[in-house]
Amino acid sequence: MLLFYNFFIFLYGLLLSIAARFKIKAHRIVEGRKNTFPYLETVLKENKSPIVWFHCASLGEFEQGRPVIEAFRKAFPDYKILLTFFSSSGYEVRKNYDKADYICYLPADTPTYAKKFVELVQPEMAYFVKYEFWYHFIKELKLNHIPAISISAIFRKEQHFFKWYGSFARKTLRNFTYIFVQDLQSKALLNTIGLEEIQVSGDTRFDQVHDICSHPQHFPLIKAFKDDKKLLIVGSSWPEDIEALIPLINNHDKNLRFIIAPHEINENGLQKLEQKINKGSIRYSRAAKETISNYQVLIIDNIGMLSSLYQYGEFAYIGGGFGTGVHNILEAATFGLPVFFGNKNYKKFREANELIALKAAFSVADSHEFLSKFYQLFQDKEQWQQASQIAAEYIQKNRGATKKIMNYSIAFLNKAKTA
Repeated sequence: MLLFYNFFIFLYGLLLSIAARFKIKAHRIVEGRKNTFPYLETVLKENKSPIVWFHCASLGEFEQGRPVIEAFRKAFPDYKILLTFFSSSGYEVRKNYDKADYICYLPADTPTYAKKFVELVQPEMAYFVKYEFWYHFIKELKLNHIPAISISAIFRKEQHFFKWYGSFARKTLRNFTYIFVQDLQSKALLNTIGLEEIQVSGDTRFDQVHDICSHPQHFPLIKAFKDDKKLLIVGSSWPEDIEALIPLINNHDKNLRFIIAPHEINENGLQKLEQKINKGSIRYSRAAKETISNYQVLIIDNIGMLSSLYQYGEFAYIGGGFGTGVHNILEAATFGLPVFFGNKNYKKFREANELIALKAAFSVADSHEFLSKFYQLFQDKEQWQQASQIAAEYIQKNRGATKKIMNYSIAFLNKAKTA
């Protein structure tokens, strides 16, 4: 299996290099990886401080790791923080993140790169967020007696770790020093394959979204747009999501306004979105406070605002449910917004299932079902208030993962210092 894994890593790298000729995301990953070692050799040349390493696949995993990164920064101000990404979408958005000292792409998971990386960085501790299981990097950390911690991990019985053919995948898990999982089911599954260094901590995203809710950014332009109307905020939308929403957007009366934040922002996509809307719409970058209330649809054409925009809304629709997977619904729920999303791909997300069971979230198959469920909530104030309260309370009840992870980390590092 090791030969197969190494061949897969080689083949993936080859295909990525070919794709880089045509796809900007692939090009960024390939070029970013080329620069990793020269970058680290330069920035670490004069470094005398201990380093802690955090690895996130992309932007979503970064948001899960972020509470721990920032808590670590407060607890250990003398440490330098290295943050690595696999994807360009994570790196490009967070390459200037001010709570990390060094930010770069993670090289391919080969024995040579893993050995070189660990020898160069020499981290005191490494954190891998959620689904990050890099065999050679984690093995190299173990060989060098460096603790490797998996955080916000979640496991399902369908995964290859728990199949008869999953012995190689289980080796990767056994190389972790400690694993923090989101739920009891994940812990029970890991116990069945002989893993004991596990703690049910929950999902760090609950701490992250609660912090955003407690200290949101404020946008006078958004407040002026909302005026005294109810507001549906569409977060991280894809074209399939817009198809489900357009009948409502184009036919609703003036008592409801819409903010749409596309998942991918590019001129072609923005123009196609604008062409579908037959009511007054305007992009955020072109709006003026004096006239923005004349429009019914506001299109967010930047990155970074969405998580704080939910404070202005009464309802949220989160994209991705008709595609690869529904995006972050917790950012809306923490502000007490009932949440809608597509029904094709949400069941692997624990929070989506739990909020549906609590009647604070609603999956929809198409525009017809969305209109039916939306109007039921829109017209029934008591039902809306109940769903809003449940959503906010759900976030409160699930906080605390960051504290559990940091308690372990502090105890471990303090023990290492006195050893």
